[in-house]
Amino acid sequence: MTSIQHPASVKIIGSGSFLPGEAILPDQVDYYLGQLTEAPEKIRKWLQRVRILMKELLEVEYYHFALDPKTREFTEDNVSMSVKAAREAITDAGMKPEEIELIVYGSAHQDQMPTASVRIQEVLGIERCGELSVHANCTSAYKALLLAHELLQSGRYRNALVISSSMSSSELVAEYYNQTLVRKEELFLRYFLSDGASALVLQAEPERSGNGLYLDYTYMESAGGKKPSAMGNRRPAYWMNPKEEFAKGYHHLAQMFQEELRANFHEANGSVFLNGLKRMLALHPVDPRKIRFFQVNFPSKHISELVMEECRELGIDRNTLYSKMATMGYIGPPMAFLCLDRIRKEEKLNPGDIILSFVTEVSKFMQAGYVLKYEGRS
Repeated sequence: MTSIQHPASVKIIGSGSFLPGEAILPDQVDYYLGQLTEAPEKIRKWLQRVRILMKELLEVEYYHFALDPKTREFTEDNVSMSVKAAREAITDAGMKPEEIELIVYGSAHQDQMPTASVRIQEVLGIERCGELSVHANCTSAYKALLLAHELLQSGRYRNALVISSSMSSSELVAEYYNQTLVRKEELFLRYFLSDGASALVLQAEPERSGNGLYLDYTYMESAGGKKPSAMGNRRPAYWMNPKEEFAKGYHHLAQMFQEELRANFHEANGSVFLNGLKRMLALHPVDPRKIRFFQVNFPSKHISELVMEECRELGIDRNTLYSKMATMGYIGPPMAFLCLDRIRKEEKLNPGDIILSFVTEVSKFMQAGYVLKYEGRS
């Protein structure tokens, strides 16, 4: 391994993404995920109402699920989707898998051993490399990027493959639930979460040269030390007997909503999101006039627009909001890299353009962000 003078510049040289199956319409979600025929009647009636409400609120045109609705079998998993996105990113970078020196993987959560990063390494055919797996809900992709950024800047590695994937459907299908115990906050997630994966290839350079997107800054924090968890399951910090876990419904993924979530998302001087973004920008100031795209990783168009309205006090133009949720649903952590993949391949960037991204997840109000700058000639 050739050493790199540090602190090195870190450039995105490849990107890729993968969305499983066909694009399905909102009215097909229940067909794919399955009807909850054994849930209490009160819950079933509520679902009929909330399905219509979520369709109007989210304005999502299409979803993607790694699931065959007829056989009820999954067509992909987190590893297979990650590998497909990774291969596209590696090819886009003009590299071969065996040239990758570091893999950093981020997902909402994972229960497998060995971890996903080494499983991905094996399928890609990489005999030896550094690897890390991060599981931190929607901040996991950002933290994977932060770790790769730091390790490349330090000179420890010359390049890195950063990947994120999400198989939300596996926790949302009717067969997953103990339907007799299911609660409202465990079900409305079915109408905005989707499946997918995305990947970036980063390269360390002694100095910035040529056209391209450079990673200027990465950030993370947890603002939930004194806030209750607003998303998660009820599993204890040890392995339960699977029968007992199912019988008690501890495996169900739930997210608080309405007043409870709103009360903890808002603080005295603005939202958790706005205050976290202010702290990031205090450490790494950005000229808002240079922001070309602002990636706000939220699962709701309504929430994203409210946040953009708040960000006006920072001088951020609401027209810079960049989101692809309408065309694929919300795929969770991979959404950040997927948007970067689309920006690199579909948008014309000008010298000095900045891409700013920030996310607040609600399992414990972890937050993260990054700043990218386009260098070169137009």
